[in-house]
Amino acid sequence: MSVVDKVLGKITPMPNEEKRNEATANARAVASTGGWLWMVLDHHDEIRARFAACRDAESAEDRVAAMRELAVMLNAHSMAEEVVLYPALAQCGEKMHAGHAYTEQTTAKMQMAEWENIAPSTPEWKDKLAHIEGAVLTHMYEEESHWFLRLKDKSDRNERLADRYREEFERCGGSMSGGARESRGDAAESARMSPID
Repeated sequence: MSVVDKVLGKITPMPNEEKRNEATANARAVASTGGWLWMVLDHHDEIRARFAACRDAESAEDRVAAMRELAVMLNAHSMAEEVVLYPALAQCGEKMHAGHAYTEQTTAKMQMAEWENIAPSTPEWKDKLAHIEGAVLTHMYEEESHWFLRLKDKSDRNERLADRYREEFERCGGSMSGGARESRGDAAESARMSPID
């Protein structure tokens, strides 16, 4: 883990699993089925599952495939948030939180790019996975525990936000078919990807 990674970990400590689960449950309790917050929570569940798939992958090929699937989901989800939800958050008087959200997602994208350059058969690959997962889980906790609850309460355009969120998610590679729990990862491309080592 780099010095920057360690410093960032100290600035924004990761909430424990109990707190994260409580935030998810509370957000789910106020989310309208099919609304933008409901979709976000479904995507967060899928992201957690994709991180687990990366942790569980044993061969270099399986690790690369799992990492690619995670990247597709993270990209579609983050772009939908950045294009639709964070501007709405800023417009509701939460500019500081919106700016912080953009910064965290940009940092995660940079970390993902670094991760692609690490040989998947090495301990460093698993270390980077753990670092990225911790940062993403903390970011999702911030969204679920307060940022998006404030947006839902303050916005008078929740239906429009749901339509736009869905549209951007699908435009950026995600698929809402089968609920909001899928993203279109090109399995053929994943299979063609060769591990770095």
